[in-house]
Amino acid sequence: MSLRPDLAAIADMIRPGSRVLDVGCGDGELLEHLVRTKSVDGRGIEISQTNVNACVARGLAVVQGDADSDLGDYPAQVFDAVILSQTIQATEKPKAVLEHLLRIGRRTAVSLPNFGYWKVRLGLLAGGRMPRTQQLGYAWWETPNIHLCTLADFVDLTRECGAAIVQAHTLDEQGGARRVDPEKLTDRYLGPNLFAQGGVFLLKKSA
Repeated sequence: MSLRPDLAAIADMIRPGSRVLDVGCGDGELLEHLVRTKSVDGRGIEISQTNVNACVARGLAVVQGDADSDLGDYPAQVFDAVILSQTIQATEKPKAVLEHLLRIGRRTAVSLPNFGYWKVRLGLLAGGRMPRTQQLGYAWWETPNIHLCTLADFVDLTRECGAAIVQAHTLDEQGGARRVDPEKLTDRYLGPNLFAQGGVFLLKKSA
């Protein structure tokens, strides 16, 4: 089974043999892939007990926990890489969560949907209602996403948290990932921030 495009992009960022923490790891698809193909020492934290059970059934070391409240219990720099895929927009305190990720891991991989995507902008302009896309597939009253942002907004957040962007990739409708200059994402009207459905970032704490 092929990985979801953002998970495949994250997998490419992880070095073989790394010690990895996957925060919000879902049913363990990415973590299992990394253990099997890159021999990582993988751990996971997941809020859904059903997903935790699915991870354990895969033979993965995953515990139930909440990114908003439990990351403070982890010591600094204990993991080579920390992963947060399609989750930061669903947290109550995205800045605090990202700061913890940067503290816990030497590298942090984050993927997120892009609310600056042109179809989202057009939907709001033309229809006057909250838009729905492949990456943002919920009606407004049932969405788990509580802090939607654009890729430009996320770049701003990384700077606010004292992070350096090691790699940035945009995701298109066809599932392709393209590496981009993070500076080009800060243009809110043209460029990658307009045409990407989502983004994947590899971060590290600035010296």
